[in-house]
Amino acid sequence: MKRANPIFLLVAALFFAKAATAQDGYPAYAEPGKCYAKCMIADEYETTTEQVLIREAGVKTVAVPSTFTTTTEQVLAKEGYSKLSAVPAQFTTETESMLVKEGYDTYQVSAAAFETVTETYEIKPAYTKLVQVPAVFETVTEQYESEPAYTKLTVIPATFETITEKVLVEEANSGPSQTVIKPSFKYETEQYESKAASTRLEVIPAKFETVTETYVKQPASTKLTPIPTQYETVSERKEVSPATTRWEQKRADRNCLSADPNDCLVWCLVEVPARFETITRQVPKPCTGITGGDGGCYTETAIPEVMGTRTVQKLVSPATTRVIEVPAQYATHRKAVVDKPASTTNLDIPGKYKTITRQVIKTPATTREELVPAKYSTRTVKKLVTPATTREELVPAQMGTRTVRKLVEQGAIETIPVPAEYKTVTKQVVSVPATTREEAVPPTYRTETRQEIGSAASTQTVEVPAQYKTVTSRRLVRPGGFTEWKEIMCPSTITAATVRQIQEALRSRGYDPGPIDNVMGVRTKSALTKYQRDNGLPLGQLDIETLRSLGLR
Repeated sequence: MKRANPIFLLVAALFFAKAATAQDGYPAYAEPGKCYAKCMIADEYETTTEQVLIREAGVKTVAVPSTFTTTTEQVLAKEGYSKLSAVPAQFTTETESMLVKEGYDTYQVSAAAFETVTETYEIKPAYTKLVQVPAVFETVTEQYESEPAYTKLTVIPATFETITEKVLVEEANSGPSQTVIKPSFKYETEQYESKAASTRLEVIPAKFETVTETYVKQPASTKLTPIPTQYETVSERKEVSPATTRWEQKRADRNCLSADPNDCLVWCLVEVPARFETITRQVPKPCTGITGGDGGCYTETAIPEVMGTRTVQKLVSPATTRVIEVPAQYATHRKAVVDKPASTTNLDIPGKYKTITRQVIKTPATTREELVPAKYSTRTVKKLVTPATTREELVPAQMGTRTVRKLVEQGAIETIPVPAEYKTVTKQVVSVPATTREEAVPPTYRTETRQEIGSAASTQTVEVPAQYKTVTSRRLVRPGGFTEWKEIMCPSTITAATVRQIQEALRSRGYDPGPIDNVMGVRTKSALTKYQRDNGLPLGQLDIETLRSLGLR
């Protein structure tokens, strides 16, 4: 008998096992190593948002106040009058020369003329100087006398002495020398009229009195004040969530004989009533004041006229003049008068000398003969060839130059007349006497503004838009209340760390799992169920879909 293929048998066994599972009410898509459970599927809702009318559109009346136009008018501030202006006297300026200093004669001395001559004079006379010429020797071999005796002439130089003498620098002036004596003056004071006497007109200004008068600054008017619209609140109920049903699990039947506890579960279909929300809106109340043509509500207020006061200056006495005598003005000046005229005196001017020093030969230069003894040597001998002599040299005299002033022309006296000194004095003489000039001063006006009613108070209608409130409601899309197989965490994989992650994830999303104690307690289960119901997830298990929603998968 042929043996069956083991691979075929394994595939067949898996097929029949899956077929048997589906037939027995278990999930047909189950995979080995994973856990599944029947989870309650909650109702699926969608959230809708709609605008609910709170206050109907209406009309609001706004009061337009009266408008005023500003009128400008000229109001008399000061009456016209005649003004007298003083025309001062006119003066002409006359110029005249007044003696300040009398004329006189003075003398001018022409100095003597000299010429400067340069001459040469002897400072030190010429003399002869003896210069020593040494002897000439020759060396002779094998002679014992190396240097014979000879005479030596010593030069005694000439001596000089310094003498002091006076030398004429400027010759004496044989003619007389004139010295000018300046004239002396005395001063006299005299008075002259600098400005002639005249008259001056003094203006006495006009006198005014200030009068106060009353005038209408703003006329009477009326003012319409709008009364704000009063509203009353009207309430109405609006369905937010419709009535529905949901499945609730009850306690198992005690009389259930099935060994599977899931077969003993009791599910009851419970009615969930509709949910309503109370919406309030405001309706305008009737007007309690004056109804305008536009339907608005107003109160009328009378505005009285506004009075103002102004001041006006009125003429009491016109302007006049008063004649005032102006006395003449005088000035004084000093003039110089010759008290003693200029003169001259004659002086003799001696010659001028200069003291100089120069050197004169006291003793001429001489020579003194000295005997020099012979010198002997055992090897060489010097023999005199030419004895020592002296050479006479002429030392020229030292000359110097000096300048001497020699009289060429004697001085003279020249008489120079000095003219009298005058100063120009200006004085004012009345050419036209003072007068008055009458000027008409026009009345002065000031600009005053007052307000006149341009347009009476009125009303303006403004549309007030309706007010709406946004209401969010939930609408049932798919009813729940049934169970489906869902993949869940296997009990062996649920650790304390997993429970802690679930608790922290629920708390971060606003659900209270109780203390973070790593225990799947009653508060943690209640928070998990509420989270599943709020998010449309399967209820009652730690299914994979819920874990993904919590961010744990």
